[in-house]
Amino acid sequence: MKTVALIPAGGSGRRLQTGVAKQYLILEGLPVLVRSLRVFEQAPVVDEVIVVVPQADIEFVRKELVKHYNLRKVAEGLAGGAERQDSVRNGLAIIDDTCGIVLVHDGVRPFVTVDMINDVVAAARNDQAAAIGVAVKDTVKETREDGFVTKTVPRSSLWLAQTPQAFKCNILQDAYRSAQKDNYHGTDDASLVERIGIKVKMIAGSYENLKITTPEDLIIAEALLKSKSGGGMRVRTGYGYDSHQFAAGRKLILGGVEIPFEKGLDGHSDADALIHAVCDALLGAAAAGDIGGHFPDTDSSYKDISSLLLLGRVREIVAAKGFAISNVDVTIITERPKMASYAARIAKNLADVLHLSTDEINIKAKTNEGMGFIGRGEGIAVMAVVALK
Repeated sequence: MKTVALIPAGGSGRRLQTGVAKQYLILEGLPVLVRSLRVFEQAPVVDEVIVVVPQADIEFVRKELVKHYNLRKVAEGLAGGAERQDSVRNGLAIIDDTCGIVLVHDGVRPFVTVDMINDVVAAARNDQAAAIGVAVKDTVKETREDGFVTKTVPRSSLWLAQTPQAFKCNILQDAYRSAQKDNYHGTDDASLVERIGIKVKMIAGSYENLKITTPEDLIIAEALLKSKSGGGMRVRTGYGYDSHQFAAGRKLILGGVEIPFEKGLDGHSDADALIHAVCDALLGAAAAGDIGGHFPDTDSSYKDISSLLLLGRVREIVAAKGFAISNVDVTIITERPKMASYAARIAKNLADVLHLSTDEINIKAKTNEGMGFIGRGEGIAVMAVVALK
């Protein structure tokens, strides 16, 4: 049973007074909605993402956000309703019976983390329904309509609910059907589930997991990002190198592209030296060993395997350690064949597997000026540098 993330992002930005819907505002070079979606893209526990946006925005979101930033898990861009609850209900209506867990997350909460997603999904699997939240820190007062305090409310058991919230899929669908039948409007998804008698488990989230709704929220979000890039966010670099000698009777595969040539590269897998170098760079940056340790050439299951599959597994290893891939830079060193015409196809393959956009991948080729084993036409070498954040 798959896990589906439902992301309502139908805001207009009226309270922000920006003239741009809040989900499309740019934070440190990326739209708010893309920042949120990228976290779900990196979370191995999430199988599919459905984004719910205003009808007029669907084509823009598909082309300028989903396609441009290569968000491969986004299966659908769906028109929302008049209210958030209507938008979520529209999303639930297209989820099929293969869904076991559904997450709902506000598209304008860009500081969600993979750990939050993992925790709330695990809780929903165990307890049917769960929500991320934080304990109330300030003193809470209950007042009359005229503003006078009637009592001080004990805060030890009070939480501020956030998203993501996760539920057994059939439970959330039942809760929404019941709410629609009774014309009931709740303040969040968990409130609808509580209403049909299901207990919701609260999971500790983060005070940084803010929802961008007001101008003040935008200021705080920008400050948080600047703080993270200045030291709070870990930025790691990795270097990878691989070389293979030419061998007759094999296909030449580099970056998942079959390149016409009289010889291929010798190796246990498809001998894609480019992918192997990128894998080692990613694993090195994440302090997660090397490609030989994860996929040894003594294991027959990796015989002639496509290295693109190995790269996908490496991406999952990196994501599980809490890192997102920032960019990849590759240098191919060979006298022949000439590689320039294949660079764009290689970049597209890497972008597809690593869930990046092609402007975050750089492929270049050099000769070795006739020197060494490369200069003698005996093989190819590849170097790769990556950055993780």
